Amino acid sequence: MRVVEAFRAAYGASPETVWHAPGRVNLIGEHTDYNDGFVLPFAVPWGVTAAITPRADATIRLLSLQADGGPLTLVGHEESTGWTRYVVGVLAMLGDRVSGADIAIDGDVPQGAGLSSSAALEVAVASALNDLHGLGLTPMEIALLGQKAENDFVGMPCGIMDQAASALCEEGHALFLDCRSLASRTIPLDLASHGLAMLIIDTQVHHEHAGGEYAKRRAECESAARKLGVPALRDVTDLPAALELLQGDERRRTMHVVTENHRVEALIGLLRAGAVTEIGALLNASHLSLRDQYEVSSPELDVAVEAAVRGGARGARMTGGGFGGSAIALVPVDRLDRVQESVAAAYAERGFQAPRFLPATPARGAHRI
Repeated sequence: MRVVEAFRAAYGASPETVWHAPGRVNLIGEHTDYNDGFVLPFAVPWGVTAAITPRADATIRLLSLQADGGPLTLVGHEESTGWTRYVVGVLAMLGDRVSGADIAIDGDVPQGAGLSSSAALEVAVASALNDLHGLGLTPMEIALLGQKAENDFVGMPCGIMDQAASALCEEGHALFLDCRSLASRTIPLDLASHGLAMLIIDTQVHHEHAGGEYAKRRAECESAARKLGVPALRDVTDLPAALELLQGDERRRTMHVVTENHRVEALIGLLRAGAVTEIGALLNASHLSLRDQYEVSSPELDVAVEAAVRGGARGARMTGGGFGGSAIALVPVDRLDRVQESVAAAYAERGFQAPRFLPATPARGAHRI
C-alpha cells in the first residue's frame, strides 16, 4: 500500500494502524444540517487513508502524499497551517487522551469538488487514534470529534453531516440523519437494479468557504430562528406565517431550509416505495431552491444541472456547500454518454473549464485496513 511505503520511508518503521475514511456526496438535504434538520448523504468510493504510530512525546510529524516536500514536524498545536489544521485539530480536541504521533496521509478525494475531503481526513485520523489508544469512541462520537475540530480549531462552522457520513455510511446505502437528535438509519440505495447511475459532475471550480458566505448563511438562519422564536429553522411548522414575519435574505433562507427538510422526507418515502426513478423531480426542486432561495449556486453549477437534464438525466442538483464544487445527476445508464456530452458541450460553449465526470456508487464508511 502506497501510504504504508511512504510511512516506512519517512519514519523508518511500519505504522501501527492504517484507517480509511471516505468522502461523501449529499443526495438531498443541503444546508439543513446546521439548522437541526434532515440530511441524506452517501459515502463515495474516494477518501483518505491515514497510517499512524503514536509517540511518547508531544511532537506531531505529518506527511501527505499530496503535498510537496518531506514530513512536517510540529511541536504544539498552534504551529499548524493549511491542510495540517484538520489533523492537528483532531489531536487538539482529544487533549491529554493522546500524545504526539507520526502520521502519513494519502487521499484521492477530488480536491475542491465539494465531496468533503476535510471530513474524510478528520475521521480517518480520529478513527486511527481511537483504535491505537483504545478510547472506545463510537462512530458518531468520532464524527462529533471531527466536527468539533473543524468548528473550534479550523474555524469552519460546519454541521455534522460530512463527518457523520464518513464515519457511519454503509456500502449500497444512503444515511438518513436527524442532525438534532443524531439518530440515523441506513436507507437502501440500489440504483443499478433500476438501470440508473449517480453521476457526479465536478465543475472544476474550487471553493474555500471556511468563513465568508457559508458563515453568513448560517448567521442568517440563526437570526431568522430567533425572530421566529424557535430553536432552529427545523422547528418551523407554519411556513406561510413564518415568512410573513421575515424579510429579505432571512425570508429566503427560511423558505429553503423548511422545504428542503420536507424534500428529504419525501425522497426517503419514494425510495422505500421502490419508486427510485421518481426521485429526480425532488433533486430538481432542491437545486432551484438552493439557486434562488439560498443563493449558493454558481453559473457552472447551474449550467451543469440544466445540461444534464436536457441530456436525459431524470434529475440533477448542486451538492455540497455551493459556490463551486460538484453537481449530481440521476441518469439512466444508457444515457450516461449523452448526459456527459451535453454538459461538456454546454461548458465549451460558455468557455468554462472542462468538467470532470465521476460515476459514484454508495461506499463503506470508515474502516481499518
